[in-house]
Amino acid sequence: MLPPVTEPRRETFLHRAPARLKLLLAFVLILGTVLLPRKAHVSYFAPAALLLVLWLLARMPLGYTLRRLLVVEWFILGMALLTLLAPASFPLFLAALLKSNLCVMAMMLLTWTTPFQDVLRELRRLRLPGVMLTTLALMYRYLPLLGEESRRMQRARACRTFKRTHLFAWQNLAAIIGRLFIRSTERAERIYLAMCARGWR
Repeated sequence: MLPPVTEPRRETFLHRAPARLKLLLAFVLILGTVLLPRKAHVSYFAPAALLLVLWLLARMPLGYTLRRLLVVEWFILGMALLTLLAPASFPLFLAALLKSNLCVMAMMLLTWTTPFQDVLRELRRLRLPGVMLTTLALMYRYLPLLGEESRRMQRARACRTFKRTHLFAWQNLAAIIGRLFIRSTERAERIYLAMCARGWR
């Protein structure tokens, strides 16, 4: 789970910039990164240098940045490892790894400098489907609840555990993930029925 945001967000001119401009810049950065050559190339330094400058200007704490990159790195590695199945795969693997990290960094800077409500408002002005925007808003609303639920389950499991081994730790994690999925599904169903009862369609 992503750790809760506790770092104070020091106001910079990037925070005060229009949300539409920041959203457009993030889109251009991600699109430009995706269109880079399919192997490690000197052109990768251009988005990396721009993101580094923006990171410094945004005053995003280093610990905050590294923690979130570490969380998503497992997913990035999982996707990048699939490229090893192709011929001449190592350049593809390296390119996928670099591109994914650069794109994630661009999104982190966007969310650090722009409130999520402003992002949703700009996406609504761009005429994105309402169902997608509602899904994003609900996901943003209930992610903290999901994180708190997982922490409660971990504490409850730790209170009932007297012998710890590496194998048991993995079994414990698998059990928590499975139970969390079931509880999340049940809660989502209850929320959906409550919304329908109040006239939501």
